[in-house]
Amino acid sequence: MENTIVRLEEMATEHVDGIWEVADYPEIWTYLSVTLNSLSRVKAYVNEVKADEKAFVIIDQATNKIVGSTRFMDIKEGHRTAEIGATWLTPAAWRTSINTNTKLVLLHYAFEVWGLQRVTIKTDAENIRSRTAIERIGGIFEGILRNHMIRKDGTSRDTAMYSIIATEWPEIKRKLGEQYEKNV
Repeated sequence: MENTIVRLEEMATEHVDGIWEVADYPEIWTYLSVTLNSLSRVKAYVNEVKADEKAFVIIDQATNKIVGSTRFMDIKEGHRTAEIGATWLTPAAWRTSINTNTKLVLLHYAFEVWGLQRVTIKTDAENIRSRTAIERIGGIFEGILRNHMIRKDGTSRDTAMYSIIATEWPEIKRKLGEQYEKNV
């Protein structure tokens, strides 16, 4: 899956070194349930997620380098739903078009290839940067799940829930159309 900005490759063992090269920044892991702060943790992470979910490395097409990771999770074929989540980017890719294009490629695949009716995107309620990014691509805020998860530090996390449904996708694609169409 790709456009002119990003290429998503299914995560594989050969990506470990590239992931490790861009993952060793503590600020990436503040709101995520993992911290990839050693090569051994990266190896364990890759083995874990590639076995259980549809996980991808995000490759910047301009540099042909890994800049992060994302995945489809909680896939329910019978209900035609999935979640896009566990997305992280190296700080050099923050405030660039990488995240938006990653989500557009995933949403295109979810709605136009898989034929899903709903995509969920969730984040820590305190993660304002992530919430803003989700809203910017058209995610509809559905509410807060209180004490939804336990963070790495043992505190309770409230989760902000967003979704995009199939009937909204054409309008989202249209609104982001110039960027989407020129990069597909």
